[in-house]
Amino acid sequence: MKNLFRLIYRYHVVFLFVILETLSLSMVVTYNNFQRATFFDSSNFITGTLFEKFSSFFQIFEFKQVNIKMAEENAVLRAALQEQLLKSSPGTYHASDSIYLPRIAKDSSVRAVYHFTTARVINNSINQQHNFITLNKGRHDGVKPDMGVIANGQVVGLVTNVSENFSTVISLLNSRWKISAKIKRNDYFGSLSWDGKDYRRVQLNEIPYHVPVQNGDTVVTTGYSSSFPEGLTIGTISDFSIGTGSNFYKIEVMLAADFKNLVIVGLVENKQLNEIKQLESISKNGN
Repeated sequence: MKNLFRLIYRYHVVFLFVILETLSLSMVVTYNNFQRATFFDSSNFITGTLFEKFSSFFQIFEFKQVNIKMAEENAVLRAALQEQLLKSSPGTYHASDSIYLPRIAKDSSVRAVYHFTTARVINNSINQQHNFITLNKGRHDGVKPDMGVIANGQVVGLVTNVSENFSTVISLLNSRWKISAKIKRNDYFGSLSWDGKDYRRVQLNEIPYHVPVQNGDTVVTTGYSSSFPEGLTIGTISDFSIGTGSNFYKIEVMLAADFKNLVIVGLVENKQLNEIKQLESISKNGN
């Protein structure tokens, strides 16, 4: 309390000036029509401007939430349609909102069955050598390791670790990960990886130099990994050259997915993945 009195005493001249100035302004506004009208016009303008700014500020977050909700609903509908198409018409390609479904053998005994679901990105890095993505769904939601991750039908990564409520994804922008990919126009395939330099580009390797290659060629998944259906878009060839002393091209691929703007992603589960892994394990062990 003593400190408060000291403060008032020290600045009593300033406080007195402010009080008298306020009283004077109040009297001018109260007893003069012109000044009163001007004051209210100015105060209304200031108040209205502030409300407009606050409204715009909160609308940004409101619209973002609406967009996220719409993206989730669209992804769920897209996934349901894809599964229905897979069940109803095996043996063909189907397209739904730029997501191409795999060619399924007509023999149901060898038919790969994919299940699609969605998740939200809650963390994402693109400026490291070994980038990962964190999703808001985990074991409780049916997420499992080795599920493919896509965004609008474009390859993003692969689920590696799962907790009860969250999961982490090894990003296509991770120099430790490779994926089997092919040139859609001629079906020549190789391994695709990231050199850790440009988040917009990856490199397609092991394509022989005698293969016809053009800038603009679409690069898609081969389906060999079992985690991704065949024909999912990865990107387009933006540059290529023949490596010195090599029989293979050096191919730059511009990614189709925008890794700086990942919000809602799709999760792809091959329901026969365990069976495939068991069979391949037996073959590798020579049994």
